[in-house]
Amino acid sequence: MQWFETVVDYLKDFSIYRTTMGISDLFEILIIAFLLYYILVWMKTTRAWLLLKGLIVILIFLLLAYVFHMKTILWMAQNILGFAVTALIVVLQPELRNALEELGKKNLLKSVLPFESRRGVEDLFSQKTINEITKACAEMGKVKTGALIVIEQNVSLRDYERTGIDVDGIVTSQLLINIFEHNTPLHDGAVIIRGNRITSATCYLPLSDNMGLSKELGTRHRAGVGISEVSDSLTVIVSEETGRISVAYEGQLSRNLDAEELKQRLQQILKKDNEETVKSKRIWKGRSKAADEKKNI
Repeated sequence: MQWFETVVDYLKDFSIYRTTMGISDLFEILIIAFLLYYILVWMKTTRAWLLLKGLIVILIFLLLAYVFHMKTILWMAQNILGFAVTALIVVLQPELRNALEELGKKNLLKSVLPFESRRGVEDLFSQKTINEITKACAEMGKVKTGALIVIEQNVSLRDYERTGIDVDGIVTSQLLINIFEHNTPLHDGAVIIRGNRITSATCYLPLSDNMGLSKELGTRHRAGVGISEVSDSLTVIVSEETGRISVAYEGQLSRNLDAEELKQRLQQILKKDNEETVKSKRIWKGRSKAADEKKNI
């Protein structure tokens, strides 16, 4: 393939020991590094991250095909490439649109720099929120009130929030019970929780096509599994028929949980958030320490 040959020839001729580098070259490197970092940070919070890993595998395979002169595979890849780029843009259209919107309305530096606090105190998933969700699910289970609660983690669920009604309220058991109460305007659909706040209610979720799910499960359970297949969210489902509590995570459904078991599953999110917070603090402390040492020198 022509572009593979160009890349290989460039790598052969390129020398890292260049004798001259101007100020403009330095700024160019910084700008490119900044853009690449911003793109990777954005991709990691969307489904594009999974696609990127798949593309890397394909590129490695094509590189091996070029090295071993597999002409048929290279010919097929060259003819499919144009269609693949168009298909990729179509698949990532919601993510690309959201990225451009965020780029226009947010402070770019605060959203990118790792030592900036990207989540306030009220946005962190806390023990109080775990207790409130557990209490609400236990109470709704007793009276067989159906519920579908999606807890966002790293992958953004803003596309699904837009299908519902904005709530933006602190998570409490009373609020959750009132939302899912029969014959209320907000009871149909899913509730999305980000940190300690209920962001939206009556949200529509994708249904799972998993044929291994029990036929006795209804739309609510299939929606819970479906959203867990396309994101890293954890979904709590309360059955309207039996009052039993289930949890969907990574495409798997855990059924018939009691209040204590549900609390343990929610604790996993809290533990994950705490580990990420500690990690970011260590990065910031490490940078601050290095800066202090340079000043002392």
